[in-house]
Amino acid sequence: MHDPAHSGPTVLRILLGGQLRRLRETKGISPKDAGEAIRASPSKISRLELGRVGFKKRDVADLLTLYGVVAAEEREPLLDLAERANRPGWWQRYNDILPPWFEVYIGLEEAASALRVHETRFVPELLQTEDYARAALELGHPLASATEIERRVKVLTRRQRILRRPEPPQLWVLVDEAALRHPIGDREIMRAQIAALIDAVGSKGVTLQIVPPSRSAVTAMGGAFSLLRFAEPSLPDVVYIEQLTSALYLDKTTDLLVYKRHLDRQSVNASPPGATKELLTAMLDGLR
Repeated sequence: MHDPAHSGPTVLRILLGGQLRRLRETKGISPKDAGEAIRASPSKISRLELGRVGFKKRDVADLLTLYGVVAAEEREPLLDLAERANRPGWWQRYNDILPPWFEVYIGLEEAASALRVHETRFVPELLQTEDYARAALELGHPLASATEIERRVKVLTRRQRILRRPEPPQLWVLVDEAALRHPIGDREIMRAQIAALIDAVGSKGVTLQIVPPSRSAVTAMGGAFSLLRFAEPSLPDVVYIEQLTSALYLDKTTDLLVYKRHLDRQSVNASPPGATKELLTAMLDGLR
């Protein structure tokens, strides 16, 4: 199994936040009282416990004292975890081209044990070839220089490494057939992309379902989004919805239920996973 302790800072923040939450709840201390101990609001405690923001080592020390964790052998591992969680992630070297709201997503993506993705416009990013990604990025960033486009491609290929772990996250993708047939780049790029998808559906942990045109109008109503699930049981799932200049991160139970139902419904509307390879092969034959 992938060891999150050897991953980026977002994963470490999630681990530490989960432990702090358990300690607080065990002591019966409210988020309000915990916030007062570190001169912060209850919502700040919630963000800390969800791993959404960085930790100050002093704040962690004060919270541990409040929670009755005073023995050095119990405090030091958590304080060390706080220090490591504040180290820059690999993606921060690209912060000149990546908005902060997307950097958060990359960290969550690395931490996820399962991802359910609904894509209506393009091949899902984690399954894109470099040439397809380059062509798509050129469309999405028409004013970007060739150097910037190449750096964006590098970010994408670095993100895709999660699928090559010894124990990769489970990736379950619903994609509109129209997105797979829409030409991005030339025919050679599209042939290579469809061939790569055929390889992907035969790999460990990847499930791909194709939504036929007759159902695409229904799926489009929900738009593209990702649902991320984490191995840490105290952490809620997160729905990520990307917009033109920002993104939404939803983790309330009522919101999650709506999006999970949408995914389940569209999974029924889509062609079954067992039919995906045949459908992709027919698309590839049509591109020859």
